[in-house]
Amino acid sequence: MTSLTTNPKLHLAATAVASAAIAATAILSYQRLQQGDRVTRLKQSIPQSASSGNDAEPALQSVTPIGPIPRPDKEDEHNQALAHRAQNGDFDDELILEQLARNREGLAKLRGAVVIIVGCGGVGSHACAALARSGVSKIRLIDFDQVTLSSLNRHAVATLADVGLPKVQCLQRRLVAVTPWVRFDLRLQKFDGKVANQLLCDWEGQKPDFVIDAIDNIESKVELLKYCHDHGLPVISAMGAGIKSDPTRVMVGDIGASFEDGLSRATRRRLKLLGVSSGIPVVYSTEKMGMGKAALLPLAEEEFQKGSVGDLGVLPDFRVRILPVLGTMPAVFGYTVANHVILKITSYPMDYQPAKARDKMYEAILAYVQASEEKIVRMIEGGRTDVCIGLKVPITPGDICFLVEEAYRGRSAITGIPTKLMLIRWKKPEQTTLVQIGEGKDEQKSSNLRLRDLVCMTKEEADLYSPEVIELVETRQKEAEAYERHR
Repeated sequence: MTSLTTNPKLHLAATAVASAAIAATAILSYQRLQQGDRVTRLKQSIPQSASSGNDAEPALQSVTPIGPIPRPDKEDEHNQALAHRAQNGDFDDELILEQLARNREGLAKLRGAVVIIVGCGGVGSHACAALARSGVSKIRLIDFDQVTLSSLNRHAVATLADVGLPKVQCLQRRLVAVTPWVRFDLRLQKFDGKVANQLLCDWEGQKPDFVIDAIDNIESKVELLKYCHDHGLPVISAMGAGIKSDPTRVMVGDIGASFEDGLSRATRRRLKLLGVSSGIPVVYSTEKMGMGKAALLPLAEEEFQKGSVGDLGVLPDFRVRILPVLGTMPAVFGYTVANHVILKITSYPMDYQPAKARDKMYEAILAYVQASEEKIVRMIEGGRTDVCIGLKVPITPGDICFLVEEAYRGRSAITGIPTKLMLIRWKKPEQTTLVQIGEGKDEQKSSNLRLRDLVCMTKEEADLYSPEVIELVETRQKEAEAYERHR
């Protein structure tokens, strides 16, 4: 024991450890002081309300389950009083009808509807404002986040004075001045599957008429859409407005047919693994990325060296980075979402134009695959034509969509051409592709074709295989093989 205490190496090691601890403490303390100073300067830069006529230190704001309650100014007090009267029936109904559109039959349905908005940022706030102004009288808002400086370029109603407030509370505070009769149910929570029953429950015995997914986190988005699909709740999902700039390319379509949208692609893949491949309307953009347009830059190498990149998120399983956002695009997405909800609730006719007639393209490709398989069977079976009667191909339009849009990114594997695409067998079969089950009238004929056997190209490119193309095709075939396991 004596030798340990007198060992100079141990003394040096202990001194080094103590010095490192003191230095780390000093650095952290300095950083906290800097952060506190920046917050103080930011708060001082926000103009005070004209109603505050003294310089005394303001009292601490009380905290509730929906966050801190802001100190009401005279306008807030007036709006709250008016809202209390309106929600208790002390408001002339003719004034409400005059303020809203004059389609009274449709308005009755809207005013009796319950709409839930999950995500109250750029897209969700504009959708909420549009629905409140259009007549929806019961709106539940779900979001765990607060208004920040960076969100002011795209939020529908937030002001500089709202920075730091929960987004759900900010929406209620501002919209009550416009539509005092609207009732808001505020939920300051992050949505996930564990609390879905609680957050999407009935409102005073009334089932939600529509759910709006305005979440930009993939995990929460998939859980919300899966829950709505399984429980029969009408839902519409807003896909990625980030790095988009062309409002004319924003469309409404089924999630199984959306394309040129990274968030939609990722959501669709995860939903397919959960057994959901279609039936969910989405708002997405068909705008292609190109030279000079905004993009998410690769994460710096030093960030990877710090450890797991996932640890950089504000919450577990939450996004690490945010795409650049042009302030106008979330508004376009939000109003498109709200428009769809309004038309659905009021049963107003809608006839969305398919994106580039994509459905017809899938049908044409499927017909080509069917004809190709019949030709192969006839060739292998010695030219017999009767052997192809009733031949079935184990491929669906959804599979065609996956191969063309997901696996091959809507382009030929040979030249990258995005038009006149077909799916063609990559390798010539070495034996018969015919699968026969049963006999006579009960006989079933099908092809043994698999998704991984097909490659996206044009008819003219069927024999042009370079080493680079072969490598690319092998990569895409692995994706198709992985998809086949779960379809």
